[in-house]
Amino acid sequence: MGLLAGETLGLLAVAVAIFLLLVDLMHRRQRWAPRYPPGPMPLPGLGNLLQVDFQDPRCSFTRLRDRFGDVFSLQLAWTPAVVINGLAAMREALVHRSEDTSDRPPVPIFEHLGFGPRSEGLVMARYGQTWREQRRFSVSTLRNFGLGKKSLEQWVTQEASYLCAAFDDQAGRPFSPDALLNKAVSNVIASLTFGRRFDYNDPRFLRLLDLTEDLLKEETGFAPEVLNAIPMFLHIPGLPAKVFPGHKAFMALLDELIAEHRKTRDLAQPPRDLTDAFLDEVEKAMGNPESSFNDENLRLVLADLFPAGMVTTSTTLAWGLLLMILHPDVQRRVQQEIDEVIGQARRPEMGDQARMPFTMAVVHEVQRFADIIPLGAPHMTSRDIEVQGFLIPKGTTLITNLSSVLKDETVWKKPFRFHPEHFLDAQGRFVKQEAFMPFSAGRRSCLGEPLARMELFLFFTCLLQRFSFSVPAGQPRPSDHGVFGSMVTPAPYQLCAVPR
Repeated sequence: MGLLAGETLGLLAVAVAIFLLLVDLMHRRQRWAPRYPPGPMPLPGLGNLLQVDFQDPRCSFTRLRDRFGDVFSLQLAWTPAVVINGLAAMREALVHRSEDTSDRPPVPIFEHLGFGPRSEGLVMARYGQTWREQRRFSVSTLRNFGLGKKSLEQWVTQEASYLCAAFDDQAGRPFSPDALLNKAVSNVIASLTFGRRFDYNDPRFLRLLDLTEDLLKEETGFAPEVLNAIPMFLHIPGLPAKVFPGHKAFMALLDELIAEHRKTRDLAQPPRDLTDAFLDEVEKAMGNPESSFNDENLRLVLADLFPAGMVTTSTTLAWGLLLMILHPDVQRRVQQEIDEVIGQARRPEMGDQARMPFTMAVVHEVQRFADIIPLGAPHMTSRDIEVQGFLIPKGTTLITNLSSVLKDETVWKKPFRFHPEHFLDAQGRFVKQEAFMPFSAGRRSCLGEPLARMELFLFFTCLLQRFSFSVPAGQPRPSDHGVFGSMVTPAPYQLCAVPR
């Protein structure tokens, strides 16, 4: 009897192995298609998962690009992917073929976190009616609440004054600027989404910031990649809750803020912010099952806008201050330009940019050098396309290696060094470069780009108008090598802010 059971188990194991091999071969079949991009040989079942360092894929992609060229393929378990590198291939894929490459691949972990067909948020929404509806709404609503107008500019400069006061409280002592930068930038997006600013010591505000960082950490690394590539693991009881505890807590806090909005909302008055405007659209959409304006999607849209509006800009500012203490000559030139154009008697304004070419060059070079989102968000082809002579089938995930453009040795004179002259011509005038695409490109480029540009210029100039920044006495010179996580952040550092 035992022998029979053993034989049965052996046959079952062989059958499972054959089944998995057939599935693996089925998912590899497009590799044999004519003109499919070349790539490393995948392992059965795992594909190329072990050949990519998910703690920092940039090095892996650089090596593979050297072997296979600007357009190469990977097999991530059973998911076919193509990595796009270099300015020419990136523009061809994201700009010239934008209609065909604007979809997003399915993300199984998000389905377990509450995303559905009519509730997809913004960043990872599939390219279709839901995304168009939400993108149009978000862009127009942000404009209505001041984006590109003097009112929001004044809000940002007012928040910059609170930030400067918090820096002043450090009394020239060494401190890490990260937490204060997060608070200031978060209050700008809070003004647009929740119609208010939070005191820097508000306990709920501090919890919101902590949960935002937890949420971003949970979405990166090897575990999420494996769960997305092999989604059957998500059905293991209790596993998603253990891997993504921050998501649940973050959403619960958003629910509190939305519930408060409902209680304080005055239907006789115009909407106070994006949340009110969305609730108005939810009421208009009552009875329309095709509409993406529903309570669940409000949570997801806010869950996209708040982290994206906070962490990217504050991280870039943290890079900016780090680079100023590492390059005091650049800091002095920026301050000289601030003194000549703005002086000390008034706050910076967006209109000052035209007369501040060196400061503009520095802000752009900070973004290029920092390269905080080197791979952007994944795209997916919605039909068969051709890029750089290679045929990429419908349904293929596209990984956009933006770092390969921002650090392209054929475009930038000193791609791996901080060099503001990348954005200046021979006469010292500011020049924007085609290879500058930290916000990605095409139809799925970052919708918050205008807000980020405003914040970066105003916060940066306000800080350098008020303070001189330096490495604390007795501390080693900080590193300018980033730490790869949910984005590329500076290694922890401290600085001294001395009033000018």
